[in-house]
Amino acid sequence: MKEIVVLGSTGSIGRNCLAVAREFSSAFRIVGLATGSNVDALAEQVEEFRPEVVSIAQEAAAEEFSKRHAASGLRVLSGTEGLRELARWKRSQMIVNGLVGAIGLVPTVEAIEAGKDVALANKESMVLAGELVMSLARARGSTVLPIDSEHCGIHQCLVGRSAGIRRIVLTASGGPFLNREPDELRDVTPEEVMQHPVWNMGRRICVDSATLLNKGFELMEARWFFGVELSSLGVLIHPQCAIHAMVEFADGTALAQVSRADMRIPILYAMSYPETVDTRFESSDLPCVGPLTFAEPDLERFPCLRLAYSAARAGGTVPAFLNAADEVAVAAFLERRIRFTDIIRVLEGSLERLAGTPATSVEGVLRADGEARIVAREIVTGIAASS
Repeated sequence: MKEIVVLGSTGSIGRNCLAVAREFSSAFRIVGLATGSNVDALAEQVEEFRPEVVSIAQEAAAEEFSKRHAASGLRVLSGTEGLRELARWKRSQMIVNGLVGAIGLVPTVEAIEAGKDVALANKESMVLAGELVMSLARARGSTVLPIDSEHCGIHQCLVGRSAGIRRIVLTASGGPFLNREPDELRDVTPEEVMQHPVWNMGRRICVDSATLLNKGFELMEARWFFGVELSSLGVLIHPQCAIHAMVEFADGTALAQVSRADMRIPILYAMSYPETVDTRFESSDLPCVGPLTFAEPDLERFPCLRLAYSAARAGGTVPAFLNAADEVAVAAFLERRIRFTDIIRVLEGSLERLAGTPATSVEGVLRADGEARIVAREIVTGIAASS
């Protein structure tokens, strides 16, 4: 039985992880959980899974939670230090990092430093510091596995094959506005953006999927996960979402990973690796899916993806700048302070005002993250004031 800590247990990824743990209770034991502020959901999870330790972002909420569970012997941690300790928890073999945002980077590093395997849904860990993370994992003997349909697909295609890769292709649904004209996007609402055609996801990732910036971040992740050059990575629009990734090899052949759009599949793959677990999950029913279509993304229609390519080529702290600016811009859009089409303005304006440097340490990329947030907030304030 593999003992697992889930960071971000009350979010979309975390809930799916616990659904997998529930269904395969003989294979996994949950020993630790962490949430931001959803203590009611955490209480329900504690009641069901009986972990040894939990962490809550706010200290006051953690203290109250500890009082409510004093009789059970549950250890309750809080804040950034709580996440650090949970990432190193002695009884765990694997840390599932389902945190959203740059806050997830430090727990990833802490877990690897402690020699834990990491099932990683926190894309910021790889976007901000992918080279540092993977270098540290090799040094510590830690396995870092992606919890993501596209990267899971790549991983499956590459099992047993480490050479002769010509090209790796990530597929993208195109989001809810694939067939909308650019001039129709100015007044779209957060509610419309949440209507992803295939996946049920968190709020930020829904926005990033609609702008296709999410796919740009996935390219940056793939670069470090699989040790390939950016020039060997590509994106195809595939609205049916039946094929999640393809790998082309030097001999002219290609492998494609096909599965239903179900996050439990990549989650179970990562949690159980290197074992394979028999499941009752439904297989892809391709005749019912119908014709499969693929198209190159239009970078004029999706300028955020174009900007992501540029940031990835620049490297260093520039991806950290882009991610931080996006967190600020997406939050402002969801709060209705700026329009959907203003997101690219915030991103471009932030990168224009910031000078990238080499990403030589976690502390350095986190400083870059903080600098970019200040700049992005200033730009959001200016846009909001002029609207």
